[in-house]
Amino acid sequence: MMAGAPLLFAIGGSESLGERIAGRLGIDLSPLEERAFEDGEFKIRPLVSVRNRDVYVVHALNGDRHRSSNDKLCRLLFFIGALKDSAAARATAVVPYLCFARKDRQTKPRDPVTTRYVAQLFDAVGVDRVAAMEVHNLAVFQNAFRCDTDHLDANAVFIEHLKPLIGDTPVAVVSPDPGGVKRADIFHEALEAALGRPVGGGLMEKHRSMGKVTGDTFAGDVAGRTVIILDDMISTGGTMARAAAACRAAGAGDVYLVATHGLFSEGADETLGSADARRVVVANTVAGPPLSGRLASRLDLLDVSGVFADLIRRSSGSDR
Repeated sequence: MMAGAPLLFAIGGSESLGERIAGRLGIDLSPLEERAFEDGEFKIRPLVSVRNRDVYVVHALNGDRHRSSNDKLCRLLFFIGALKDSAAARATAVVPYLCFARKDRQTKPRDPVTTRYVAQLFDAVGVDRVAAMEVHNLAVFQNAFRCDTDHLDANAVFIEHLKPLIGDTPVAVVSPDPGGVKRADIFHEALEAALGRPVGGGLMEKHRSMGKVTGDTFAGDVAGRTVIILDDMISTGGTMARAAAACRAAGAGDVYLVATHGLFSEGADETLGSADARRVVVANTVAGPPLSGRLASRLDLLDVSGVFADLIRRSSGSDR
């Protein structure tokens, strides 16, 4: 039997989102200790009792200038291991960004399938549930984990923000690569329902091999339409910039680049700052690097803490 209200922790780098989630739930973040040793090892533990409690741990697993994805993953796993050793009734990993999800299938001989390996690590430390937002491949995510999973998206938050920008103009939703077609289709349906009128679509060709991106074919009717190019993440920004250029060449009007995770790796500032797009829209799932110049002035950062708070509110106290 689980006792009391749920406990919410946020590991270093994810405190800002964790505090927003806690505020929406009307609770405080629970304290924890993160201690680094001289050789780069660390320990991490809760500073309150978790015995028989329903515990949620917020940690985005993107690599940044402070810690790598490897480091963040280990911290989350070790902390949840400590929670389970301390008799937590249930431990849920709230993972706004799930690392190592890009390599979700074998496309070349002897390729790793890292999503499955990450899932096995979560299973090994006794994670009861994983809640992630906009994973790279939903089908792989749902099949890789043996524990319960929740997949969240930011579609409602994006649509609320975009509706006044779209206005009454014709609109189209474009996937910047074939792998994102299903994601774009889901968003397309939600946007049609919200606008109450038909929405067009499009697709940009993309092939990646040995780190090189090729493919210039664009399919879709975007002429005279406001275009929303949708992806799960923006890293260097090259994929989005290519798609934006193709849409504009096909006669599109305003172009909006929309992605859940704004990783903004090296070069993104320059690439997206010069991209042929009106705004870049991302969620606050990760603490991205500081930006400057034109990208910073055209960036819309949307709060998705309510999506995570709603999940915790629905699931806390549940025995399923």
